[in-house]
Amino acid sequence: MPTLLLSTAYMAPIEYYAHLYAAGHAVEDRGEHYVKQTFRNRCYIATPNGPQALTLPVVRTGAAHMATRDIRLSDHGNWQHLHWNALVSAYDNSPYFEYYTDDFRRIYERKYEFLVDFNADLRQLILEELSLDLPIAVSDTYVDATLAEDFTDLRQVLSPKAQPCVPGETSSTGFCARPYYQVFAERTGFLPNLSMADLLFNMGPESRLVLRNALHQPEVHTQGNLPTQPGL
Repeated sequence: MPTLLLSTAYMAPIEYYAHLYAAGHAVEDRGEHYVKQTFRNRCYIATPNGPQALTLPVVRTGAAHMATRDIRLSDHGNWQHLHWNALVSAYDNSPYFEYYTDDFRRIYERKYEFLVDFNADLRQLILEELSLDLPIAVSDTYVDATLAEDFTDLRQVLSPKAQPCVPGETSSTGFCARPYYQVFAERTGFLPNLSMADLLFNMGPESRLVLRNALHQPEVHTQGNLPTQPGL
């Protein structure tokens, strides 16, 4: 089974976790050059008005190229408080937010210096909540994927600037956004490939099934146009 090659990501999109779910092994490349305006420091959540971006502020150094491992989080603007309040506002009425809230809040209340450490703790928490025991190696030096045939390189493929994900259509990576219950779906329609937090807070343990079906043909079952609230 190929090794998944990934960048660090802030509460990465569902596509990221669908590939992790299907992978036998993954490597996070912290030696790559940091790229702005990507999922490395940005995620998207659902609101009554549609998707909302949450962007982690990072320290600007003026250097043309910096390794991702060296990117520091900025203390400017009390961002942890603002991001946590945005999550509460968006998901307080979702079926599983209360179940997970304490674990997520602890991370947002903790002091972090480096972007990769904050992202890694959130990813580990999400994997634990999904009961996914996946070994993820960390490379502090750049990984040249051309030197090995067993890498599936998604570092530049998963990007907010990529072609928008269309529900039911398969992307170049083999990902297909399968609709699931969302609190604001009747107002906004289904919003595909948001942060994994959206899936987890809305679907809880059933998130594993959504991830599995995102890269495989799902079981056939249709009732109505929008998915119903999962059972608690």
